[in-house]
Amino acid sequence: MRKILLILFALLFFPFLAIGSEDPTASWQPKFDPSGAKYTYILSNVSHPAIEGVAVGYRIRDRVWERTNGQLYVDFRPLAQLGGERDVLSKLRMGAVHGMLCSSVAAANLNDRLGLVNLPFVINSFDRLEAFRENEELFSAFQEAPLQQGVLAIDVTTYGTYGWASRTPVNTLEEARRVNFRIAEAPVNIDIYRAWNLRFTVMPWPDVPQALQTGVIDGLDHTPTTLNISRKFDIAKHYTHVDYAQGLYVHLTNKRWLDRLPEDIREIFLEVVAEESAIARQKGRQQQEDQIAAAKANGVTFVRLGEEDLQTLERMAKPVYEQWEPRIGSEYVQQVREYLKDK
Repeated sequence: MRKILLILFALLFFPFLAIGSEDPTASWQPKFDPSGAKYTYILSNVSHPAIEGVAVGYRIRDRVWERTNGQLYVDFRPLAQLGGERDVLSKLRMGAVHGMLCSSVAAANLNDRLGLVNLPFVINSFDRLEAFRENEELFSAFQEAPLQQGVLAIDVTTYGTYGWASRTPVNTLEEARRVNFRIAEAPVNIDIYRAWNLRFTVMPWPDVPQALQTGVIDGLDHTPTTLNISRKFDIAKHYTHVDYAQGLYVHLTNKRWLDRLPEDIREIFLEVVAEESAIARQKGRQQQEDQIAAAKANGVTFVRLGEEDLQTLERMAKPVYEQWEPRIGSEYVQQVREYLKDK
C-alpha cells in the first residue's frame, strides 16, 4: 500500500519522475541495514528528492549513519508519506514525528517569527539567505522562535527564488493584474497578494495540475526549480522573475527528542545537518540556474519585472510589514532588514 501511495503521489506532483519506477524513492534507499540502530530520527518532507533542498535528507541520513557508526538512523520520508504539512506540524509538536523539512510558506503556521523569511524583499536572494544564515545572533533568534511549541529550527535549505509562471506573457505589473495566480496556503503570502491587489486563488499543491489545465488558474507563484521539475512549465510557458522571497525548507526538530540523544550523538547530528544544509544551499543555487536553462531549451520564456514595477510592489507591501512586524518582532525585523539591505 505504501508503494502504491508513493507512486500516486509522484505521478500527481512530479509525473515524469515517477514513470518507469515502481517505487519513486527506490534509487535513494540506504546501502546499509538500519535495523540495528539505537536511535531513530523520523524526518518528513512533502516534496520530491529531485529538488536539492529535499535530497539533503538522504545525504544527512548517510553521513549521520557513518559518523555515529550506525547508532543513529535518519529515517527520511519525502513525498508526503507522513501526510500534508499542517498535519505533520501537529505530529512534530507531539513527537510522533521527530523532524520536518517544512516549506517556508507553511512554517509561519507554527510560529509567527518563522514568517520572517516570507516577507517580500527581505531574504529574497541566495546571497541574502547565506548572509542571514551566517549571522549567529539573527539566525539564533529565528532558530529558537518555535521553542514554545517544543520545536527548534536547526537549519534551512532552498528550493529557489519566487516569481510568476503564467500561460500568457507577464512583462509588467499591469499585465500581472490580468492573471489569476495560485498561491500557497500560507498567511504571509495571502496578505502579500492582497496588498499587491493581484488576483489570486489559495490552493493546495495537489489541485494545481488540473486547475492549470482547465484554466481555473492561469498563473503560479513559485520558483523555477519546482516549476520545471514538476512540469508546470509544460502549460505555463512564461516566467517573470520577481525575486521577492527565497523558497526555503526549514529543518524543524522536536526539541524533546533532540535533548534525549546522548551528547556526542547530538553534536554529530547537528554538525552533519549544518554541513549538509550549507552544501544543499549551494547546490540549490546551481540547480535553479540549471533548471532555468533546461526550461529555456524547452521553449519557456523568461523576463525580469522592471525596476519601477518592483519598487511599486515593495511600496505596496508596506501594510504587510506593518501587520507582521509586531507578530515577528518589530525590532528583530528592522535588525534583519538593516543587516541585509546591502547584501
